[in-house]
Amino acid sequence: MLKVAVLVSGGGTNLQAVIDAIRDGGITDAKITLVISNNAGVKALDRAASAGIRSMVLSPKDYPDRAAFNAALLGTLKEEAPDLVVLAGFLVAIPPEVVLAFPGRIINIHPSLIPAFCGKGYYGLKVHEAALARGVKLTGATVHFVDEGTDTGPILLQKAVEVHENDTPETLQRRVMEEAEWVILPAAIDLIARGAVTVENGKVRIRQ
Repeated sequence: MLKVAVLVSGGGTNLQAVIDAIRDGGITDAKITLVISNNAGVKALDRAASAGIRSMVLSPKDYPDRAAFNAALLGTLKEEAPDLVVLAGFLVAIPPEVVLAFPGRIINIHPSLIPAFCGKGYYGLKVHEAALARGVKLTGATVHFVDEGTDTGPILLQKAVEVHENDTPETLQRRVMEEAEWVILPAAIDLIARGAVTVENGKVRIRQ
């Protein structure tokens, strides 16, 4: 059984997609044991509670400096000892010490086709605003392993989404979530739970 910790910041729609996939059998042999939010009072915490999943708030605002927060996050994750850490819309930079403590065991969902519109400053609606400003015809989402860079880890899964002429950042964000994020994040977790994923020379290999 793959023990999963999910880190969130807001509404938790990707968290809900994972909860639903586990419930419906789309993800096999995995269980979410902890949800961590850096914000109190967000919908993601309600989603965890409704699913009977233990949750907690761990915010940089509650610590004297970022180093103290990083130490608390690392300590919490080490105590929980998950097999996989899933960043599902977590808008806090993961410190290098956490990456080093969980090598190859942290994945992130990003709302673009990496390497487009990724890296520092590209998060939330900013990604979709940039895509529309550039006039791309296709965008999408990417699940990747987390390394010490920003959106630079090995790519696990990607799914393209068509951009419509009358799109706003909000409509595009919603369609990318519905057509890509909610599909490939559960799929990635299932692949990992089934032991079908390896990383060789910085590239993901998937055994069918």
